[in-house]
Amino acid sequence: MSINKEVKQSVINEYKMHENDTGSPEVQIAILTTRINELNEHLKVHKKDHHSRRGLLKMVGKRRNLLNYLKNKDIERYRSIIQKLGLRK
Repeated sequence: MSINKEVKQSVINEYKMHENDTGSPEVQIAILTTRINELNEHLKVHKKDHHSRRGLLKMVGKRRNLLNYLKNKDIERYRSIIQKLGLRK
């Protein structure tokens, strides 16, 4: 399950750090979060889709690694991205 170009571009525009930014940790985390949320909705309907569930778990792990990297590199950027995305309760 992938997101369409318009949604991806709007996420990039919202979280980019500078004009040509497409690969900063914030942008990558935001794109992964969007994909995770869409896949989560898919799995609520299709409970036995274990192939997609594995992909979801891989995306969650990748997002976790990016968040750990950002936390170790710059704690303020980490706090702002989890607050914007609403990842922590």
